[in-house]
Amino acid sequence: MEKNAKIYVAGHCGLVGSAIWNNLSSKGYTNLVGRTHHELDLCDSAAVARFFEIEKPEYVFLAAAFVGGIVANSRYRADFIYRNLAIQNNVIGESFRHKVKKLLFLGSTCIYPREAKQPMKEDALLTSPLEYTNEPYAIAKIAGLKMCESFNLQYGTNYIAVMPTNLYGPNDNFDLERSHVLPALIRKICLGCYLEQNDWDAIRRDFDKRPIEGVNGTASEEIILEKLDKYGLRKVSSGVVQVEIWGTGTPLREFLWSEEMADACVFIMANVDFDDLKPQGTKEIRNCHINIGTGKEISIGDVAQLIKKTAGFTGELYFNKDKPDGTMRKLTDVSKLNALGWHHTIEIEEGITRLIDWYRCEE
Repeated sequence: MEKNAKIYVAGHCGLVGSAIWNNLSSKGYTNLVGRTHHELDLCDSAAVARFFEIEKPEYVFLAAAFVGGIVANSRYRADFIYRNLAIQNNVIGESFRHKVKKLLFLGSTCIYPREAKQPMKEDALLTSPLEYTNEPYAIAKIAGLKMCESFNLQYGTNYIAVMPTNLYGPNDNFDLERSHVLPALIRKICLGCYLEQNDWDAIRRDFDKRPIEGVNGTASEEIILEKLDKYGLRKVSSGVVQVEIWGTGTPLREFLWSEEMADACVFIMANVDFDDLKPQGTKEIRNCHINIGTGKEISIGDVAQLIKKTAGFTGELYFNKDKPDGTMRKLTDVSKLNALGWHHTIEIEEGITRLIDWYRCEE
């Protein structure tokens, strides 16, 4: 990838895309192109076609997606499959029509079956049923992976699919309805700190930065407390602030600092081609994607306790066992990535400290 090549980062304002953009900039890539959702709706095929016709990017990082946590996946099943398929079809299709040299498609480790053998190798794909909760999103990501693979096999393109594990970092989505578990926990616990300190200035700043269901910091204390209660943050009868967490806290998860994910993606784009990933000695070419992760896991309960300690929250963590846990264990096998020459360096303790500091500075 030439330093002056035109590189389009789709989704450059989000958690994934912003990290990739910053990593490219730090490595001396100078001709980066990005568009906000307001400037370019990637679900609009005509708009995407016009963009590619005008900009003519040489390389594409497809980091744009409609994403969310267990709550959002349960409620917006049609949106998760429809929007993600539309984004993928439009960007990959126009990349092919405009002869993009190389494309990197970012999926998710939710593509693997609920009962996949742990740690999950790339060849676990499509071996048994998916986790029901996020099945529509997973199917969309599997389709994107297979689209890249199929274009490569039929047309000789160089499209690579990577499957990052659970990501966290700057510019994450902290919407309490739609966010993933770790950013949701960080926001709720930081708000819990403000609530137990009766720091309404900080609470209002948080709501102004990230309104909840249209309620911002100008609302009355009563309305703000109602919204916090709806999303599991409240003062209980003893006066102690309680943060509610869905499930038992026992599921194990792997977490990767977003800036490290970006570094892995840029490394792969610069050093790995589709031909390097094809299995040898078989006519059936499949599972050429690459897991990106740490290969280490921690329980949701332990993550919550770590955030509580790091943030300085003294209240109660309440695990609501009437709510679903999701898949009980999801750990990636990253041996393929490690063999290609990339390894993670930032552990969960350092990452959580960084993200809490970033979140509080953002306010």
